Amino acid sequence: MTDCILEHIQKSSKKGKKLLAILLDPDKTKLQEISIVSKRIENLKANFIFVGGSFVEKGITDVFVQKLKEFTNIPIILFPGDYSQVTNKADGLLFLSLISGRNPEYLIEQQIKAVPFLKNSNLEIIPTGYILIDGGINSSVLKISKTTAISQNNIELTVETAIAGMYKGKQLIYLEAGSGAKFPVNSKLITEVKKNINIPLIVGGGIRTKEQLKNAYKNGADVVVIGTAFENNINLSI
Repeated sequence: MTDCILEHIQKSSKKGKKLLAILLDPDKTKLQEISIVSKRIENLKANFIFVGGSFVEKGITDVFVQKLKEFTNIPIILFPGDYSQVTNKADGLLFLSLISGRNPEYLIEQQIKAVPFLKNSNLEIIPTGYILIDGGINSSVLKISKTTAISQNNIELTVETAIAGMYKGKQLIYLEAGSGAKFPVNSKLITEVKKNINIPLIVGGGIRTKEQLKNAYKNGADVVVIGTAFENNINLSI
């Protein structure tokens, strides 16, 4: 991939080419399993590997990404639960702002704490508006961030939040139902958000079947993120 990560996503979005990201949590994937896991990801023809989790200890991400790099050339993008989950060994970083919440710690404080590392980093930093959608569980992100997810039925608030994120200069919008969600972000929500923004849309959480994956793409997701289904060895190749 000769383009930078964001440029690749933007160009793919304009062409209608759908992208797949596999989310790996260093807390759930053992280092000795990475060679096998990498082969499975290659077989799925995934475009990106996202690395991150809610409770990853400091330093673990660095070791984990270094090991991944031994077995795959797929771009690795950090999806950090907090500022300590950063490493220069990855290719890029989703610089997340939790715009669906009102806790300043995840709107700006964590981002400021990451700056001393990031300003001397070679990572491609991608400003991303992160919107938590109710997936039927009290996810780890909700517990840690002490915020409330937006109801699946509150399309107006979700759309306005996404637009606000775009106006604030975010380059991506990420609709997240949460790791292990009982149900994914619904079709209407994806459709309406996509219709009202002119930046790429990422959708993740609760996608466990090929039909749900196709549905997310069909309704406007430019990138779909699969985590729990991959961990559970569910075949989502399409």
